[in-house]
Amino acid sequence: MVLPLLPGNSFNRNVEKKKFHKSQHWGFCNNVRMLVSEDKPGIGGELLPGQKMKPKYSDFPKGMGSTVPSWIAFDKQVLSFDAYLEDELPDKTQEKYRIRRYKILFYLEDDTIQVNEPELKNSGLPQGTSIRRHRISLPPPDEDQFYTVYHFNINIDVVFYGRTFKIYDADTFTKNFLKKIGVKLNPPGRCPEDPYMKIRRETLDRMEPLRPYESYDTLKQFLEYDRKVLRFFCLWDDSASMFGDRRKLILHYFLCDDTIEIKEVMPPCSGRVATSLFLRRKKLPKYGPPGVYQPGQITDRAVLNLYRGLTGRPADGYLLDKYKLGKVDQEFYKDSDLFIGTTINVWGRKVLLCDCDNFTKTYYKTKYGIENFTSISCKAPPPPKIERKFPPYNGFGSEEDSLRTCIGLVPTPHQRNFKKFMEKNSYGSTSNILRFFAKLITHKRVERDRMFVISYFLSDDTISVFEPIERNSGFTGGMFLKRIRVKKPGQEVFKSELPEYIQAEDLYVGARVNVNGYLFHLLNADEYTLRYMEENSDQFPMSSIELVLQKLKEEQSNSRELKQVFRNADPKLTKRVDYNTFRKKVLPTKDIRRLCKSFRLPLTDDLLGCILSGFQDSEEQINYELFFSALNWRMNPMPELQAVSFSKERCEDVWLGMPSPIPVKYVDYFRLLKDVFGLVEE
Repeated sequence: MVLPLLPGNSFNRNVEKKKFHKSQHWGFCNNVRMLVSEDKPGIGGELLPGQKMKPKYSDFPKGMGSTVPSWIAFDKQVLSFDAYLEDELPDKTQEKYRIRRYKILFYLEDDTIQVNEPELKNSGLPQGTSIRRHRISLPPPDEDQFYTVYHFNINIDVVFYGRTFKIYDADTFTKNFLKKIGVKLNPPGRCPEDPYMKIRRETLDRMEPLRPYESYDTLKQFLEYDRKVLRFFCLWDDSASMFGDRRKLILHYFLCDDTIEIKEVMPPCSGRVATSLFLRRKKLPKYGPPGVYQPGQITDRAVLNLYRGLTGRPADGYLLDKYKLGKVDQEFYKDSDLFIGTTINVWGRKVLLCDCDNFTKTYYKTKYGIENFTSISCKAPPPPKIERKFPPYNGFGSEEDSLRTCIGLVPTPHQRNFKKFMEKNSYGSTSNILRFFAKLITHKRVERDRMFVISYFLSDDTISVFEPIERNSGFTGGMFLKRIRVKKPGQEVFKSELPEYIQAEDLYVGARVNVNGYLFHLLNADEYTLRYMEENSDQFPMSSIELVLQKLKEEQSNSRELKQVFRNADPKLTKRVDYNTFRKKVLPTKDIRRLCKSFRLPLTDDLLGCILSGFQDSEEQINYELFFSALNWRMNPMPELQAVSFSKERCEDVWLGMPSPIPVKYVDYFRLLKDVFGLVEE
């Protein structure tokens, strides 16, 4: 009888089951296609026996980092833990256990683990790689799972295949990484000391050889540093001795046996005999030369006695001096004593180390941590410049020509400044000639009215003086001084140095120039000269308008008096004065009379009026400088009134028949006072 297909009447578990598919074994892990069959359920999505369902969602929030695979994100990143293991020794009587130290390496890219034991000399144990790199499962009952990064910390025990490793510390990278992933680190511990190594160390400290034989093992140093040589560039300064000089050397330090060899760099045409070596290869003592020693005094070992047995040979052995009594200690140079800037003693010669090659720099940087390799120049300082002295001028020819005869065996003419000649030579409308109108200063009354034209040539700094021809003057006129360079007065004639000549800066309107004993007063200049000096005010400070205004500003206290002087010179209040009036140091006659009365001159009115009439011009104005200079009885004990030479003044104005050099006829004195003193119109 068949039961109806009703609920409760059937034992088939597949009743009402609609999913009979088989899970695929391929999937994605970190966006990488790989085999994931071990985590897949059975047919229809049912869990297999012993399989646990993984949560669909993680307890941790999704991060914002990169989605690259772990074997790329954690490539070459390894966590290093320091651990030890207590290994029992039941068959030993001296110690019951051994402490063995290990390095546990956890590779983050694939969660593999490797355990290494550092090799210890004379430990008596097989050491090296204890557990090769692979994934290690957890101890039972979780043997179906593997160790991850969250299973590691400091001061915990981990079990690998039944052996318990105690982690007591980790490196800095491991600690920082565990902190970043949220692992709370335990304080570091301490590894106990191995009893066997302690007993062995105490035994070695108590051991002392019965026979004083010493072993000199130089093979290791030779094999390690063979053909490795330090090279220094040196300098031996022997210039203090007679016929000595500065000699360049090359020092070779052989690392295989601590010997030194020095070669000399022979410059061409040095005059010295070329030698192969300055110092042959040997150990160099620091305090040489030490003196003369007896034969056998310098030795590494001292033999006390010889002995022989029954074999009949001359000697079977020898007995050495254990305490090395009477041994001569010599200290030799090592690589630690050689640095740039150090002075070493080479058998009494002071040798300075100035530089080294690249291999030497790398050696000292690796072994001693030296970073500064600043070289020292081996070049000799420049010799003191010896001032060349020439004999004094003998009076024949010019000073320049006489000097050329002292410079070489074959006299050559003096070379003038050709560049200056080409730049300052006359061309076109540019004359490059400074012309001044001058008056001769002399005590001879006949020559006081003589006028001259002084021309200064900028191309070669020469000066010519010309006197205009004036009829019925008693003087011939014409060329007064031909074009030559004029020396400044007051110089020694017979001297070794070249004389100083009058320069363009010494010439300006108002200056007094001594030309070969004749004193000239420069009264005026032509238009080109004035314009040239104003354009080159840095060379001609007397033509700088800034300096003129600055000097006028220093007279701030006399601003009202100056303003009154200009008002008196401008009775019509035109705010302008004539150029000649502005240029001359003149005042009205009535002002001069008032000044004389205020100073109570012992003169009657008639006599004072007669004196003033002799100095006033056609416009009833008086040059106050000439007037008060004439009243100075010390400089002019017997003054004589001279009639004003109108022809000479007219000659100064019209510039010897040529157009006036200054086209200005009037001066706006009000603007001048406003710029200098800031005065306003009243």
